[in-house]
Amino acid sequence: MTRRPTELLTPAEMGRADALAAAAGIPGARLMAAAGRAVARAAQRRFRPCRTLVLAGPGNNGGDGYVAARLLEAAGWPVAVAALAPPRPGSDAAAAAARWRGPMLPFAPAEAARAGLVIDAVFGAGLSRPVECLVAATLAAATAPILAVDVPSGLDGGSGQPRGQVAAAALTVTFFRLKPGHLLLPGRELCGETLLADIGLPAAVLEAIAPRARANAPGLWLLPALAAGSHKYTRGHLTILGGAAMTGATRLAAGAAHRAGAGLVTIRAPDAAAAALYRAGDPGSIVTEEPLEALLGDARRRCWLIGPGLPPDAATQAMLRRLVGAGRQVVADAGALGGDLSGAAVLTPHAGEFARAFGAPGPDKPAAARRAAAATGAVVLLKGADTVVAAPDGRVIVNHNAAPELATGGSGDVLAGTIAALLTQGMPAFEAAAAGAWLQGEAARLHGPGLLAEDLIPLLPRAACNAAAQAL
Repeated sequence: MTRRPTELLTPAEMGRADALAAAAGIPGARLMAAAGRAVARAAQRRFRPCRTLVLAGPGNNGGDGYVAARLLEAAGWPVAVAALAPPRPGSDAAAAAARWRGPMLPFAPAEAARAGLVIDAVFGAGLSRPVECLVAATLAAATAPILAVDVPSGLDGGSGQPRGQVAAAALTVTFFRLKPGHLLLPGRELCGETLLADIGLPAAVLEAIAPRARANAPGLWLLPALAAGSHKYTRGHLTILGGAAMTGATRLAAGAAHRAGAGLVTIRAPDAAAAALYRAGDPGSIVTEEPLEALLGDARRRCWLIGPGLPPDAATQAMLRRLVGAGRQVVADAGALGGDLSGAAVLTPHAGEFARAFGAPGPDKPAAARRAAAATGAVVLLKGADTVVAAPDGRVIVNHNAAPELATGGSGDVLAGTIAALLTQGMPAFEAAAAGAWLQGEAARLHGPGLLAEDLIPLLPRAACNAAAQAL
């Protein structure tokens, strides 16, 4: 199986890749020809020959469009080009435009409305301003499918956010490496199906660029493996601080931790009544009412999970600070996400919890997660359909396999328990968070519609098997 490259390049990094290729003697015209050929091939494979309108901008994106137009016309397609503005004289795009001998139409909404296929080659991922009214109106007028070159015009390739009105594409063809905006929402939906094409840029340029963002996939991390001499203590002892009211959240986290491989899972109950509820649940969990200080006396309890089922109050914060002060690895979720979070290993907020702890994340999700990770020294997993995992050193992983069915109460508790179990078994925090997010998405895929949070837990081993197979 051929795996798609995981590196994600910002628009600025992609520009640097082009510059490095040019410095290595690869002409820009050759790359443009390959990009246009990839667009034409994608159109031929996905759509039947039809009245096609190429909307061409003045830059390299438009140059790709001119190449695609010429190749589609040569294949017998009825093609016309509408140019927003002429390319800069002497540019590769100008040379591509000069080779186009077919019909030119006005850049107007009426022309887009008549087309059977619109190829959006107006602006690429590096656009730094909202799309102009004419561009937005013309693309919005299309009633037929849109094939976008690089990204739909107006989409920020770095953040996945629209700049002004952006017309959704049925298919997007991009080149060399994906950009974060292809995976982050709403960019992922605006791109439709995304096809990554090899246009001859050498992978060696990545060494000079050193991209800091990747798409989550097995192979970026390896799940813990059992040795012949493994036993429950070598697999790690996870302790979860449970609450008195929302005991189900703690039980979900504990169940996930068992299935994700923790050797022992202890739930510390706050009182006798809560302990009775916990003991009526999963028989594999140890339930204790011992004081926190007594439990911290056991050096084998290296990893702790705090937050699921706990209120966001001063008592929860005090327990978190005590765990961190004792040098334990701590996964903080839900009620623990507030106050001083420095020193935790992994933080797992959703957008509301993130806002409570750090302020509103804003439109650039990777940037927000990076700031929070740098401020706390923790790995920050900002949850959502486009979960972002950020390390304090600036590395980012974008997870994009989350099914919509995960939008159900308790799925975050399962995720926290999974990550804590992986951390307990010795995975580094950044990799444990990324693996946990992927495993949760894969478990949801395996289940399908009608998913409840508790359905995820028995599917985690199958998800782990699939991860191991894909990592080969």
